[in-house]
Order: sequence, then C-alpha cells, then structure tokens
Amino acid sequence: MTAGTPQKLLAEALGTALLLAVVIGSGLMAERLSGGNVAVALLANTLATVGGLYILIEVFGPISGAHFNPAVSLVMAARGELPKGLLAPYVVMQLLGAMLGAWLAHAMFDMSILQFSTKLRTGTGQWIAEGVATFGLLLVILRAPAGRASAMVAAYIGAAYWFTASTSFANPAAVFGRLFSDSFAGIAPASAPGFVAAQLIGAGLAAGVHRLLSPKAASPKVAGSAARHLSKARHG
Repeated sequence: MTAGTPQKLLAEALGTALLLAVVIGSGLMAERLSGGNVAVALLANTLATVGGLYILIEVFGPISGAHFNPAVSLVMAARGELPKGLLAPYVVMQLLGAMLGAWLAHAMFDMSILQFSTKLRTGTGQWIAEGVATFGLLLVILRAPAGRASAMVAAYIGAAYWFTASTSFANPAAVFGRLFSDSFAGIAPASAPGFVAAQLIGAGLAAGVHRLLSPKAASPKVAGSAARHLSKARHG
C-alpha cells in the first residue's frame, strides 16, 4: 500500500528529528567520555551516525523515500521523482524535525533545551568540503543499485566525516538543526549560509554528473530502425 501525504510528511519529520538526535546526542556523549581527545570523540560520533542513518533509511525509506535533507528533496523534485507540490512541505517537515531533534538530544542530556551554537565553521576549505560532501552524497543516492542505497549512503557519510574538513554536514536541515545546539556538533548561525550555499551547489553538480554518466536513451526513430533490422535478421 502506498503511503499518503500525511504519512510521508510525518516520516520526513520524525526521521530527520531522530537523525539529528543521533548526531547531536552521540556528539554530547562522545565529548563527555573522550577525556578531551577530539579524534576519539569524532570516531564515536561517526560510528553512531553511520548506524543510525542506515536504520532510519531502512525504516522510513518505504514511506517517504527517507530524504531527511532539503538538497535531496530538491534534486528528486527536479528529476520528477518527488511531486513538486510536495517539495515545500517536505522541506518544512525536515527543518522542523531537525530543530526538534536537537531539542530532544538536549533533553536527554539534561541540558538547556533552547540554545544557539557559538561554534564558527567558516572559510574556503570548509565550503569546499561541504560542496564535496554533498556532491558525493547525492551521487551515491542517484547511482546506488536498487536496495543498496541505505548501506551505501551510511558508509559514504561515515567516510566523509573523516575526509572532509567540515566533518560532512551535507544537509541543509542538519545545518539548521545544529544551529540550536551549542555542543560538539553545533554550527554558529553566522556560518550557516556558506554551508547551505556550498551544499546546494554540490547537489546541483551531482545531478549534472549523474546525467553525464547515464547512457542516453535511443530516439524513437533510431529505436524503430534498430527493431526493423533485428526483425529482418530473424526472418532472413
């Protein structure tokens, strides 16, 4: 049975909220237990995010496509795989879910619910990193074989945590949610526009590269000619 619009929107909000709770909550736990070792904290944060993302895509994918990411929804709408009328509602639910996920993480760790990050993340290297991270994520999503996207996306994000200078947000909703957390995983509001712009550019480039890598369908005239030749060969 195909999910209706309310179910799809609920899945996007809930999935994005849980994703941000995983990212921020694991960052908080890692920071508390790592004894100041930033590499260990990042590793713990990475492992939790990889596992959580895989599960969330598996659970919510059959309902909404498990975008949890406005850049993904935008590309899917441009490709006709998401009805354009659902694009704005998807993005609104993703942003709302991201904010609620940050608040949930704070509640679990007995922190002030409402807060804003003071962690600046800016500079050319950071912006390039976010463009690369989002480019790779969208390319994986667009080119993953059927049934393997969840594992491939989770694995890519885990790798991108470490090979990108920005630790791979790759998601405007994640940027929005992390604005509300003055923690290990946070990002200051002043740094958000650069990250989001880089992510959208990366997503657009990925869509373009995907088209270049895809074989072009034969025109009806060429296809018809090929069919006639095949028929003649079969019947002498």
